Amino acid sequence: MKKYFRAKSKSAAASTRGKFAEALSTAAALGLALGLAASAVAASAGISISSFRTNESSAAAGAAATTAAQRKSGGHPQSSQSPSSDSGATQKGANVIQAKGTFDVKVDPQGEADKAEGSTLARMSLDKKYHGDLEAGAKGTMLTAGTDVKGSAGYVAIERVTGTLNGKTGSFVLQHNATLSRGTPMQSIIVVPDSGTGQLAGIAGKLTVIIADGKHSYEFDYTLPAAQ
Repeated sequence: MKKYFRAKSKSAAASTRGKFAEALSTAAALGLALGLAASAVAASAGISISSFRTNESSAAAGAAATTAAQRKSGGHPQSSQSPSSDSGATQKGANVIQAKGTFDVKVDPQGEADKAEGSTLARMSLDKKYHGDLEAGAKGTMLTAGTDVKGSAGYVAIERVTGTLNGKTGSFVLQHNATLSRGTPMQSIIVVPDSGTGQLAGIAGKLTVIIADGKHSYEFDYTLPAAQ
């Protein structure tokens, strides 16, 4: 009887690991349009993610097989900047300032992936660190949708950024909307209107994430009210 329960427990753990692995593969297939470099460590009841680095403008880099498949299909460019439809994200007539730098991000799955015919849905937490002109931390939530077609997926996310932007302190919220269509990424990352606080009150703008030479970076075009 004990052997039976041990075998059943191992089977359940393997099933849980499989679901998390599938969720990670889905997130990777997105590219998220995030290039995910994941290090997964098997635990007794699932998989914990020790580190992720993301890039919303690249295709996925997950498990080796997934990465290889993405590269063959052209889904993981070594230098890319995906198109953005947010031409009006900054305030018209205002002086546009550009901030540049790098970032690190940790992504952790929240619960089990929801798999159905044609798609897999997953929820993840975000913990980011921005460096450069924007020195800040960010917390957020991401929802992903993977499909049965390699290189096609999407994600939406919200993150609150708190820190210093070119010497001005405060916070603001970024809203993400990105898709990967058979390896072609499209991203839209904009400041949520009226989400700015402190010296960043009234901020508007759009952020682009770039991967080049294996490094993850951002370009943030923004405006602030004239008084600031």
